[in-house]
Amino acid sequence: MATTVEAPMVGKILKIEKNVGDHVDEDEVMIVMEAMKMEIPIVAPVTGTVKEVKVAAGQAVEAEQVLAVIE
Repeated sequence: MATTVEAPMVGKILKIEKNVGDHVDEDEVMIVMEAMKMEIPIVAPVTGTVKEVKVAAGQAVEAEQVLAVIE
């Protein structure tokens, strides 16, 4: 079953740490975003394989926007 990774708040994507096909462990950093002049690490909610990354570095995102999908 697929699990989505969502932005916790409005911000900008700084870097993508994990790409499609990469294995991730629960609580491993996948994406780093900037919000309120702070770097916020976005971690994997589950262990699995990255199936889709829906954002790119430099992209503005909204709260609860889907950033990636893990299976």
